[in-house]
Amino acid sequence: MLPMPADIYTEPTVAPNDLANLGPLRRLAGVWQADKGIDINPKAAGPERRVFREHIRMDPIDPQTNGPQLFYGLRYHIHINTAEEKITFHDQVGYWLWEPATGLIMQSITIPRGQVVLASGIAKQDDKMISVTAKRGDTRYGICSTEFLDEAFRTTNYRCDITFNDDGSWTYNIQTELQIKGREQPFDHHDTNTLKLVEPPTLNPLALILNAGCAK
Repeated sequence: MLPMPADIYTEPTVAPNDLANLGPLRRLAGVWQADKGIDINPKAAGPERRVFREHIRMDPIDPQTNGPQLFYGLRYHIHINTAEEKITFHDQVGYWLWEPATGLIMQSITIPRGQVVLASGIAKQDDKMISVTAKRGDTRYGICSTEFLDEAFRTTNYRCDITFNDDGSWTYNIQTELQIKGREQPFDHHDTNTLKLVEPPTLNPLALILNAGCAK
């Protein structure tokens, strides 16, 4: 548990959320694409391997505070489909957040099938790899699902590892442990992909205002 400040009300002075304030998350800012993602998911006949196309947009948001706690972060949207189907294979929105004072990083996940996750980890400014985890039943960094998902495909653990590559791309490996109804052993639902930058990020509102003021 990170230390609790004595003063839980006073908000800090914030700077615009430009890339310099995002810590290790600055390497995620922008629009990213790839077409060689791999998904290993459970089916009645056994594990299924799918190759997918992925588009991710991550843009800086204005600084966020909880009293003295200060976050800089990215708002993201992930859209995935496959060559075999025109419909969406996976859709996801959320935030990546960085607390400079403690090194706390968080990923919030919302999936439009009735599931939300808040995962956390610790990282330094220039780390080449970051990791976040969440566990079902944890009231702080946990996993919440619908009745059906919790009974039929229960997510017990979530882990996301991101490696920042020397060429500017980044690679993620996601392991989601599922307890599937009727099966004794947990299933390792695994996803991996390497994303390449196709567009720079859009500045957050506060940074846009301050930049416009400086230009006058």
